Amino acid sequence: MNIAFFDFDGTITTDDSLIRFVRFAVGDVKFTLGMAALSPMLVTYKLKLIPNYKAKQMLLSYFFKGMREEVFQALAREFSLGHIDPVLRPKAMEKIAWHKERGHKVVIVTASIECWLKPWCDKNDIDLIATRLEVVNGRITGKLATRNCYGIEKVNRIRESYDLTEYGTIYAYGDSAGDKEMLGIANKFYYRYFESP
Repeated sequence: MNIAFFDFDGTITTDDSLIRFVRFAVGDVKFTLGMAALSPMLVTYKLKLIPNYKAKQMLLSYFFKGMREEVFQALAREFSLGHIDPVLRPKAMEKIAWHKERGHKVVIVTASIECWLKPWCDKNDIDLIATRLEVVNGRITGKLATRNCYGIEKVNRIRESYDLTEYGTIYAYGDSAGDKEMLGIANKFYYRYFESP
């Protein structure tokens, strides 16, 4: 049996699901005002003065801290089933179909948040390894409940979930520095493979 690992944002999609989800969940006005308020942090992140996970937690805390879990989950499900398909790369979906037709296990491994990807993955019969959000007393804290699934953490999470010695060929697809380690464990790896020339 073979297995194929796909990054999500930028590899399967043309856009960042985190930003799209926030905008969908809070609306254009709150999103624009919030991003303006967060601009000092975003500049600091772009200058690589704070790590990816810190920036993500600050953004999620700003918009969702204190939100009831059931409200957040309902928004995540609606987004997952209604707003992901329009930003998919057709070539990526064709390759996923190619793998599935051959009986390969297909897994998305992403730093994005699990709750707004799982319904879409379930619909498409794809396994998911993703970052999880912390919930305390039924409310979103804005913090991460797991390590951010980025860089070496992608490999750690893959090895926790799958015995790679059971697979004949390991495929991996990614588009950024955060996928480097995942690409490194594959027999066949593809970087920015689905982007138009």
